[in-house]
Amino acid sequence: MFDIDWQVILTTLAQMGIAYALALPVAWDREHEARSAGLRTFPLVSVAACGYMLVGVQVLDSTDAESRVLYGIITGMGFLGGGAILKSKGSVTGTATAASLWMTGAIGVAVAFHRYEIALVLALLNFLTLRYVTELKDG
Repeated sequence: MFDIDWQVILTTLAQMGIAYALALPVAWDREHEARSAGLRTFPLVSVAACGYMLVGVQVLDSTDAESRVLYGIITGMGFLGGGAILKSKGSVTGTATAASLWMTGAIGVAVAFHRYEIALVLALLNFLTLRYVTELKDG
């Protein structure tokens, strides 16, 4: 049989819950603004990045291996963000959504490393930029 470490399970669930919760304000804003990514996408990106990094940290035995996992997450976020960018008739849209998806991945990674202060600042900057800088830009 195998041993179940409930402390690890609870810590992991808490971290994934934090990653999920920190992505919700941006997700809500994007959904409210009827953007291509919203309430489902942003939390999933944050939790997935957190999950991949947690597996990397808990399973791999070197910082070099962990950095390769981080590199893969960063690359994957770029690929996902690239899918949000659309070009039509000389106009490009979706770059803010792409950048915020990339930032949401960083939130998940920060949570995985117990760097909650970084995750919180990223979440706040992401939300405030998408919510209020547009008003400054348009005004």
